[in-house]
Amino acid sequence: MRTPALAVDVAGGPFVPITLTRRDLRPDDVRVDIAFTGICHSDLHRVHGDWANGIFPMVPGHEICGVVGAVGENVSTYRVGDRVGVGVMVDSCGTCAYCLDGSQQFCVEGVVETYNSRGYDGALTYGGYSRSIVVREPFVHGIPDALDLGGAAPLLCAGVTVYSPLRRWGPVAGRNVAVVGIGGLGHLAVRMAAAMGAEVTAISRGPGKRSDARRLGAVDVLAADAKSALGSSRSRFDLVLNTVSAPLPMDDYLALLRPGGVIVNIGAPVGPISCEPFSLISGNKVIAGSMIGGSAETQDMLRFCAEHGIRADVEVTDAKAIESAYRRVRDGDVRYRFVIDTTTIGE
Repeated sequence: MRTPALAVDVAGGPFVPITLTRRDLRPDDVRVDIAFTGICHSDLHRVHGDWANGIFPMVPGHEICGVVGAVGENVSTYRVGDRVGVGVMVDSCGTCAYCLDGSQQFCVEGVVETYNSRGYDGALTYGGYSRSIVVREPFVHGIPDALDLGGAAPLLCAGVTVYSPLRRWGPVAGRNVAVVGIGGLGHLAVRMAAAMGAEVTAISRGPGKRSDARRLGAVDVLAADAKSALGSSRSRFDLVLNTVSAPLPMDDYLALLRPGGVIVNIGAPVGPISCEPFSLISGNKVIAGSMIGGSAETQDMLRFCAEHGIRADVEVTDAKAIESAYRRVRDGDVRYRFVIDTTTIGE
């Protein structure tokens, strides 16, 4: 099947309209007719060549929502017209311990990502900046009716990225949780942690997001660049979610933790993370990381969001404005996620 798409031919180059050929349906394939695709900050890194493993031409996009357009003969979960989403993964071996446990992101054979990856047949994957995509049934997620497709699209990456560590290091009900950075990841982290019953504090660089943080569910807001504000919160938090890409003064942030507390990094700063050993030892503290979530956890996250009325705050853009949207994401000028109206691709 041929479908319009947006591609970048070389690292740092402009987006150009192309026509992709999606594979014919295999027995366990689902064709998704895409309505919205989120612009993830990792898309910028890959398109601009910030990460070394870019494969060009590249069609980004792994926050995908739409409806089922066709199904293979062995597909049992979905029917034509169902509302569905696709996240960061589109295939895995399906037989290793991690795949069988629903944690396909750790597949020992290597997970196949939605774009900038190669399938087990060697074919390059192209993502959701397009009108349609073909994906194996286990990597398609049902979107509950309570979620609108535009607001749900970023949940397929940003949403599960913050949901997973909240579940892993929880339960957070009744505990003090801090979220560093109120952006595409952080605004969802505040909403989810509050919905789980945590007392949430937002830590942000400037005062401009103070009212937003409280609207999202934070009970307090600290200025990230004020040592006095951080100093007054020593030994306050059980869990700190770091969503920013800039390196943190880790010793200052470890001091925010209660004994046994955890800082989880879900942003991806360039360069190493360092701290004084006794910043960890003195309170049995932990620096951890977290990478998306498997298929089962992604579906759990979508159900949770539907039950609690959680969606991403989005600004819809059309294909012609993609370069402007990328500049604004780079400059932090979006609250809090762009989604592309994919019906405008190819117009």
